[in-house]
Amino acid sequence: MRFNHPSAEVFVPDGTPMPDAASRTTHLAVGAHQDDLEIMAFTGIITCFQQSDKWFSGVVVTNGGGSPRAGVYADNTDEEMMAVRRAEQKKAAVLGEYGAQYLLNHPSAAVKDGASISVISDLIAILEATRPEIVYTHNPADKHDTHVAVTARLIAAIRSLPASERPKKLYGCEVWRDLDWMIDADKTAFDVSAHENVQASLLGVFDSQVAGGKRYDLATLGRRRAHATYHASHEVDTATGMTFAMELTPLVVDDALTLHELTQQHIQRFSDEVSERLKKVGA
Repeated sequence: MRFNHPSAEVFVPDGTPMPDAASRTTHLAVGAHQDDLEIMAFTGIITCFQQSDKWFSGVVVTNGGGSPRAGVYADNTDEEMMAVRRAEQKKAAVLGEYGAQYLLNHPSAAVKDGASISVISDLIAILEATRPEIVYTHNPADKHDTHVAVTARLIAAIRSLPASERPKKLYGCEVWRDLDWMIDADKTAFDVSAHENVQASLLGVFDSQVAGGKRYDLATLGRRRAHATYHASHEVDTATGMTFAMELTPLVVDDALTLHELTQQHIQRFSDEVSERLKKVGA
């Protein structure tokens, strides 16, 4: 498999040769940065964990060169930080028993450039090799430009495929903006109560971020637990961890529908629900 960036690579934790390592994929996650997959797509990781007939593969699109750094990483150059983050992502792939980990190493500027086809062509190659049933990526209401750009490039890649070769489900997941604001009928809720030890390990392996000044490990596990309690106001808790996603599958089946339109539909339904509740209580 050839990618556009010369430093791009594929890491297969169990050593299965290509193309077998790719073709066994059933669940695929496409994220912008190292550690995004473990934050947003744990439901896919845990679904495939210790399963012989289900395999999770991850794609990290950018090189991670612009990440914040502190402590022992404070003096790292961009090149040194990129090497650290690649190594951490590979450790996560081993811990999570990923089928394959793709590291495309594009600079963020290339991802955000809508006229660039390099990212899209790399994603097309991966989609053709893996043929996943379910794909996870960033949600389009995320507040990080590179995250939203990854989603846009991924949708373009999926739409280049024949309808019969496209994934059955596409989910936009949480990283830099929660999706608890979506109305309950719209949001997809994933129960991620299981294997809290694996969750903590996957998040903790990214020491350059955790020790470097961003406690993604505590924040992510806290958000999952909070979602589990606050998801239903009039029911007892049914889970100890939960993540939310925006289903983007309509964009897979309807090429005329835009990402902007789908997102605005969700925002409008949220606005309508808030307005109706205010009216109902006489506010």
